[in-house]
Amino acid sequence: MVELIILYAIWTVHDFKIFFEWLIAEGIAEVKDIKEIPLSSLEHLKLDQAKNFFKYLQRRDIPINKKETKKPEKVSINRKISALRSLFKYLTTQTENEDGEPYFYRNVMQKIEVNKIKETLGARANKISTKIFHDEDDLNFLDFLKNGYAAELPEKSKALSYFKRDKERDFAIISLFLGSGIRVNELASLRLRDLDFVECQINVIRKGGKADTVPVAPPSMKDLQEYLKVRAIRYHADTDDLDYVFVTKTHNTASPLSVRAIQQLVKKYTKAYKVNKSMSPHKLRHTYATHLMEETGDIHLLMRQLGHSSTTTAALYSNPEQEKAKQAARLMGNRRNNTEI
Repeated sequence: MVELIILYAIWTVHDFKIFFEWLIAEGIAEVKDIKEIPLSSLEHLKLDQAKNFFKYLQRRDIPINKKETKKPEKVSINRKISALRSLFKYLTTQTENEDGEPYFYRNVMQKIEVNKIKETLGARANKISTKIFHDEDDLNFLDFLKNGYAAELPEKSKALSYFKRDKERDFAIISLFLGSGIRVNELASLRLRDLDFVECQINVIRKGGKADTVPVAPPSMKDLQEYLKVRAIRYHADTDDLDYVFVTKTHNTASPLSVRAIQQLVKKYTKAYKVNKSMSPHKLRHTYATHLMEETGDIHLLMRQLGHSSTTTAALYSNPEQEKAKQAARLMGNRRNNTEI
């Protein structure tokens, strides 16, 4: 059963593993290995038992380093709720047994409510602001990746060899994030037919399966072209069967670059640039969105570019009320600065 689930949602398999191990530890599934867990253990899981699992998650200590731990954040718990909701929905509505019936009908996870996160728009905007590239730092990062990163790697090392092989590909990936603001899933799913170099735009599939066309900064499209010049030879991606834009090579065979691999390479390069402070593809998306808002001030353009349907989400990148509050605080402070208090 677990192998089927891994194929369905590889990106949440870690969350599933925690859940399955808990089922065994609590004696709900009387087996020794998660691969042996029967579907009946999920079908007959009681609501109280499901709630106890999430209480268990809230009590867990998450290691920060060798000496420190922390409790999981609500957003982390919510992600696990969402993952298990998706799993149970998949097993109860989208799969079929030999008789054409779902594996089971009862979805206990649908009764689990997500945690409400009490956070103002200003707090969320400020949190984003502290974790992105500001001013010219995104351009400096691109320059570091093109001209400085290789010098930090040992000569004749495997790391340097792999970087030389992947330099054009990885640079195009980073450049595309910073030049379009697309999501990592959207980037990983790009096909060659989705690229329009004449109009400087790409076709993507947004959340909910909606097709969209996204304008891209011309320099980023040029970086894509530079990568495509070496793609076929460098990765043996010269067959018509493999039309994913971003690929990797394993045992001389090309395959699509996974979301996980893209996340890891972004983390690797940003960590090298920011000295042990890595960033995710989503933070590069936030960086693009913030710069676009600073350049245009057009929230509706921002919504269209990011594929947002809500102005509330888009407003995270434009927080004039927060700036007004800071300015007012400075003015109030000036009153005291003019005294000897």
